[in-house]
Amino acid sequence: MYRRYISIVFGLLVVAVMGAAGAFAQDNSGQLREVKVVTRVLPPMVIEREKALTGFSMDLMDELANRLKLKVSYTIAPDVRALLEEVRTKRVELGIAAISITAAREAEFDFSQPMLNAGLQIMTRGQTAGGSNPLGDMLRLLISWTSLAWLGIGALLILVPAHIVWFLERRHPEGIVPTTKYMPGIFYALYWAAGTLVTQAESAPKHAFARVLAVLWMFTGVVFVALYTAQLTATLTVQQIAGGINGPEDLAGKRVAVTAGSTAAAAVRELQAQAVEVRQISEAYDALQNRTVDAIVFDAPVLMYYAANEGKGRVQLVGAPFRKEDYGIIFPRGSALRSEVNVALLRMREDGAYQRIHDRWFATR
Repeated sequence: MYRRYISIVFGLLVVAVMGAAGAFAQDNSGQLREVKVVTRVLPPMVIEREKALTGFSMDLMDELANRLKLKVSYTIAPDVRALLEEVRTKRVELGIAAISITAAREAEFDFSQPMLNAGLQIMTRGQTAGGSNPLGDMLRLLISWTSLAWLGIGALLILVPAHIVWFLERRHPEGIVPTTKYMPGIFYALYWAAGTLVTQAESAPKHAFARVLAVLWMFTGVVFVALYTAQLTATLTVQQIAGGINGPEDLAGKRVAVTAGSTAAAAVRELQAQAVEVRQISEAYDALQNRTVDAIVFDAPVLMYYAANEGKGRVQLVGAPFRKEDYGIIFPRGSALRSEVNVALLRMREDGAYQRIHDRWFATR
């Protein structure tokens, strides 16, 4: 009798334990596991369209969620500082966007395997956005000190031979100066000297010594025009290069827009540029077009996407990416989810899923 009761109780216990184990296994398999994720809108990593999120990071997170059987709910942070704070306070299980893996952040958070190789890039205004104005360049060149100096030399080279020719030609019956008077005779001589200097003289002196001077003066004119043209060309080239931004070394002293709390802000200060911090990258784009800054320094993939889409024709990328960085998925310290995500990321690289997502957003079209 007692054995029968014991068998029944034992059976019920076995069923209960197996049910609990089954429930635990179902939960542990991730079928019903809910995960809170923080991100920020930053095309092409995260794009918000009609209140729906898409982009490289979102496609990657969707694939991870499918593989790990996660039910994901998103929180959108306004900037990187707010995103890090969400993870720091453990209000979310992970963060994903354009989050650079740095030594300082690694000391406070856990990171996944790198999900994207990136770096910093410089963006300036494009040619059609006022980067170069041929008319303005010409006017600045004409009133430059270089032009004024050459005009002074030219005036001196005209005055000296003009007086010599006037003195020799004024009494010659067929000379190019038809009067013996200084005024207006000197004007005839000045006209000849100026025309000869630019190799456009209409007549030649009649006096023998004046003719010798004319030959020498024509040779001088050829040399003068050649030197003047070369100097103007060199000056115009220097004006186009000077003050421009062609790489990180040219940022010193320039006003450069960066997002607050980003790795770009620290890099710009190290380069001795004036960092103008904005909260969102869209504010940096506006500042560049409004000429309140000279350039933008930010993550290369983001700037490349903007230059190829919204900013096409209005902005240009300068130089190659510098300060190479990797993006990663960020977790609170000690997160058990990190190892699962790492394994899934590695498998995605092995089976080609990662490459398909990458090519969808970054392949050259």
